[in-house]
Amino acid sequence: MYTKDHILRMLFLDIETARYHKDYEELSEGMKKMWELKAQNIDNKEQTLSIAEKYYDRAAIYAEFARVICISVGFIYERNGEMFLRTKSFFGANEKHILEDFRDFIDEKSELSNDKFKIQKTNSSHKFNYLVAHNGKEFDFPFLGRRFLVNQLKLPLALELRGKKPWEIHHLIDTMELWKFGDSKNFTKLELLCNIFDIPTPKDDIDGSQVGEVFWKDEDYERIAVYCEKDVIATAQLILKYNLLPLIPESHIQFTERKTLL
Repeated sequence: MYTKDHILRMLFLDIETARYHKDYEELSEGMKKMWELKAQNIDNKEQTLSIAEKYYDRAAIYAEFARVICISVGFIYERNGEMFLRTKSFFGANEKHILEDFRDFIDEKSELSNDKFKIQKTNSSHKFNYLVAHNGKEFDFPFLGRRFLVNQLKLPLALELRGKKPWEIHHLIDTMELWKFGDSKNFTKLELLCNIFDIPTPKDDIDGSQVGEVFWKDEDYERIAVYCEKDVIATAQLILKYNLLPLIPESHIQFTERKTLL
């Protein structure tokens, strides 16, 4: 179990992604060929989707064919003996700006050393020693790392994992992995865990399958950020439940000003 002091040093994270181009026809000829190869391995039980439809439907989950459109973070802090949660989002149509602003933020807030990821002992408030996401080790963390490289940007210290052994990456926490209890086959959605633990569901407006439409057709970037922040809040509440601590009441959840990056 994590102590309350551990939890106060966690930065909770969630990302939203969309296919890189609005339509399949916008891909270069080379990338079309690459997608055709990728699409051959995509499960299509009904065998009814064309190559273009598969791109429209599934490209967002592959970092080679998608883009980051929102990164939301949140942290828990204590005031007068009560727990509060604050969120912040980086979102919009300019992926490079989103990644740069996110990197600058977490590098400033990180207390990880530059070489061995050792926790620095400081008295600074609102710093983090751990980065937490649901299914983060299979999706969020590697997706971000790959998109930083595609955009030719320096990675945040917390995501510079190349050459590290698994036991050296103690600062990344995955709430889905914690739920597995060693079961390598188990995949559990955040929404299901929210229902199990009586945590308000983050899927009360849109779900992941609708994000691409909201991004490309509606261009409602703030709606995506709100959805992403709800996943961050749910992940933070889940960590509290995992460690037998009370949920943070809605009145103690604070949303910071959102800035669209165009």
